[in-house]
Formats: sequence, C-alpha cells, structure tokens
Amino acid sequence: MHEPDFESAESLALLRLGTLLRARGYQFITPTPLTHQRVLQRTENRWARDLRDVFGWSRPFQNGLLDDDIMTVMREAQVLQARDDGWLSAVRWSTLGDGLYVHSRYPTEESDSVFFGPDTYRFTRLLRDYLQHSHQPLRRIADIGCGAGPGAITAARLQPGAQVMALDINPRALALTAVNARLAGIYNLRVQSSDLLHDVEGQFDLIIANPPYMLDAQQRTYRHGGGKHGAGLSLAIFDTAMERLAPGGTLLLYTGVAIFDGEDPFLNAIRLSLRDTGWDWSYEEIDPDVFGEELEKADYAQAERIACVALRLTYQPHLRQR
Repeated sequence: MHEPDFESAESLALLRLGTLLRARGYQFITPTPLTHQRVLQRTENRWARDLRDVFGWSRPFQNGLLDDDIMTVMREAQVLQARDDGWLSAVRWSTLGDGLYVHSRYPTEESDSVFFGPDTYRFTRLLRDYLQHSHQPLRRIADIGCGAGPGAITAARLQPGAQVMALDINPRALALTAVNARLAGIYNLRVQSSDLLHDVEGQFDLIIANPPYMLDAQQRTYRHGGGKHGAGLSLAIFDTAMERLAPGGTLLLYTGVAIFDGEDPFLNAIRLSLRDTGWDWSYEEIDPDVFGEELEKADYAQAERIACVALRLTYQPHLRQR
C-alpha cells in the first residue's frame, strides 16, 4: 500500500499555510454539508471576501484578496486551483478548541476526501470527557480511521506519556493528520496506514473511532459505512476491539445508527457478543436526530430517524465467570 511522504514539499508548505492562518487569527467552525450548501446558495456569497470565506466556506476568490505570502505558500502546497476568473482553495481549515485542522474542501466529492464536521466536534468532546475522568494508565492508544486526526491529536495532547497511533486506509487522511499533528506541536503520535488494526501489532489500552456510518452510493471512504444501513464498519471495529484490547483497556466508539420502529439494530447486534461477563460497557444516544435528509433516500425509507451514539466497552477479565 502506498505510504504518503509526510516530509514532502507540499506537506511542509501546507504546514506553513496553517501557521500563517493561525498568525492572522483565522477561525472557522465547520457546519453540516447541508448547512454549508444553503449558505453558499445565498446570492451575496458568490465571491469570497475574507480568509473565512476562502478557507472555511470554500468560496472562489479573485486576485488581490489574499496577500502574496499566502498565495505563494498555497502554490507550493499545490492547493491553489484556477476557476474561471478567480481561484479556489483545495483544502478547508477548521477550528477545534484552540487547534486548527486542515481537511478537504467543500463539496467533499472525491473518493479520498477527508471529512471534518459536527460529528468531529461531538466525538472529540466525548473523548475529552472520557480522558479527563479516566484513571486507567494508558500506554498505547489507537485511533481507527483517524481522518484529519482530531481524535488522535486530542488523545495525544491529554495523554502525553502514551504512544498514539493514527490509523487510516486513506493516504490523504494520513498526510493531513501528520500536518495537523505538527501544527499542534504533538510528537507522541505515529501515523500509519492500516485496515482497522490488521497492519499493527499488539494490544491497546484505548481504542477510539469515529467511523463513517452512512450508506453512500459513491462509496466514498470517509462516508460509506457499508453493511446494512451503514453499520458494517462500526460492527467491524467493535469485533476488532474485542480481540485487541489489553486487560482493563477500553473501546470508545462514536457512530451513527438508523432507528427502525424504536429499535436500534446496532445495539441489538452487539448485545449478543456482550453476554460474555468479561465486558463492562455503556451505551447512550449523543444526538437523537441527525442527517434527516437521508430519510428521503431508498436505503432509509423505513427508518424513523438516524441517531449518533456512543459505546464505551472495557475489557475486565476478572469479571468472567469462573
């Protein structure tokens, strides 16, 4: 599998671009794709007027809007795209806490797009809350499907003594995670290509994941969860974690599920495996209703809603029946 060059001229230029934006006080909170679309459709938003329009809202911009330093580093990073009588940025930059993260521009149509949005904010909030209240020693942490790296970077920052592995099958995601980690000043994080945990060895004290959970007709890596109603990847992560958690180790999984007639099929599926008394676990809905527009599609015609959920699963072998 092709490994990205984390020290390439393009990656280093992208790092300089992030540094320039941060020095200029740039901030942007990324909304849902539907909100993004609605805002861009407003007639007054045809052309960008400032940095947030260019690097947050992905609006085209004309010559003279950006200073020479930013234009130069965009060319070096190969993220400056010509468009009619103007330009576009090939990447977006989002604010999360006091950090800045580079990811794919809107719309995320390419198969290797790297997504960042409201789920990212909910996932990292869940992770921060867990880590701030956990007293379990954490030596090895894995982020399965790291995307732009917010989960792995959050874990690495809050657990500076741990080795954090940011894993993904998308080389573009790995390259952007490396840039974001460097920009955040994080050095206890290793970026590696891996299908789930198949390409790394050993057990982990914490496995985290915010996987795609929708059915996507284009089967884009960042969005397509596979299986029935998009739960395939979440179930695969659950199964993998049960095999690779160290004693006392925890899986923290943030995902989405389609609810049918008041029933949660993902929860029903994992309950079968959790009859083993070696597992301590909790499950809760974080948001009861997201991506409502998906209910208009044939795959979700019988669903009543799509919910975001959080699973905490801890391996406690001393709880096994003797």
